[in-house]
Amino acid sequence: MKDMYETKISDARWIAYDIPGNIGWTLYIVCLVLCFRNGMDIFSVVAAIPAILMLIAIAELVSERIAGLDRTLPKIRLYRGFGVLTLGGLAGILISVVGLFIYSDKILMVLMLAGSVLCAVFAELILAGYKKQQK
Repeated sequence: MKDMYETKISDARWIAYDIPGNIGWTLYIVCLVLCFRNGMDIFSVVAAIPAILMLIAIAELVSERIAGLDRTLPKIRLYRGFGVLTLGGLAGILISVVGLFIYSDKILMVLMLAGSVLCAVFAELILAGYKKQQK
């Protein structure tokens, strides 16, 4: 039997983590699109890497929800969902901080940074709520 992980966080806490996390990854991706509207450069291409990670994780989380697995997950799905979402947020933080120094639109970089922080923090809070089930 595969290792299964379960969370016992309340619905209210889940929603309190989920909404700002969703705002975060959405904000990062919207800002990335705006970066591409300003022209494709090496920064915007590299900044797409965290967005790709975020989208992979969101696709996994949606598929988990459809399958009814949102509170009890196999290890691989847990990390492919919330783990990759956390990684995407952390990578977005790094890219956004670099962008503050090299990109001309500072407001856009601050918004990308804010989105990345929200994404990373709240995905990690949900991830940390999962514990390995006892056999």
